[in-house]
Amino acid sequence: MSNFKYKNNKITTAVLLAAGTGSRLQPLTNNMPKCLTEVSGTSILERLTRCLCYHGFKRLIVVVGHMDNCIRRFLGNSINGLTIDYIVNPQYETTNNIYSLWLAREAIQEAFLLIESDIIFDASLLEDMLYPDCIAVSHILPWMNGTTATISRSQHVLKLNIGHREIPGIFAYKTVNIYSFSLLSWRLVEKQLEQHISAGLVNDYYEAVLAEMITDGRLSFKPVFFDARQWYEIDTLSDLYESEMIFTGNHTRLNRQNPDEVFSNEVFHVRSD
Repeated sequence: MSNFKYKNNKITTAVLLAAGTGSRLQPLTNNMPKCLTEVSGTSILERLTRCLCYHGFKRLIVVVGHMDNCIRRFLGNSINGLTIDYIVNPQYETTNNIYSLWLAREAIQEAFLLIESDIIFDASLLEDMLYPDCIAVSHILPWMNGTTATISRSQHVLKLNIGHREIPGIFAYKTVNIYSFSLLSWRLVEKQLEQHISAGLVNDYYEAVLAEMITDGRLSFKPVFFDARQWYEIDTLSDLYESEMIFTGNHTRLNRQNPDEVFSNEVFHVRSD
């Protein structure tokens, strides 16, 4: 994928949705948020923050809710040049991710990467997501469910299919729940989010908004293809087991020389009170 016009203007802000209770991962999430679940000894959140720092991100906006104190203790206010801002979703038990994203609207003043807190992936896959208006997609494997994307022959997203799976085919792909937005695209999405929230649709998925806007032409995404063997969405204990079969190392593989230099001896852990 060519990103020539953006080559000197990579995205350096990320928004992480981490407010949910992670009920399907109980009992692990009884005492901690889902993003602190460990995969092969390293939490999802640690893997993500390492990845963001490695790729030069400067700001991380985290929407918190369930046991937010654990995330705050883990991240603090900054990590190796990555500034951490928090948005609280006080209604996390009764709302869905559309509401969490809407709450973050005032904090978002630049192009950004949107990611959910239950995704684990090889950090090298993020390289082409560092540019505006992209969506991460993957070939469909048997374990995958949820939203799919229909991709045109010219590699543009034609539509998002929510709540059902298309018959797997050459132009149907699973969404990875990682999106990038230009500020212009985000302003359009923000207006549509406002309409949904005002209508009381706080239990929708934000993908419903994106799907509407792709269908009517207000929003356009380029697909970035993730290797289906190098990412996993962790919702259940079974997912956790399967992801550990893939990610057996201590940290997400960076596929670059000396990846540990990124964190220069800093130790990650949940600090006790």
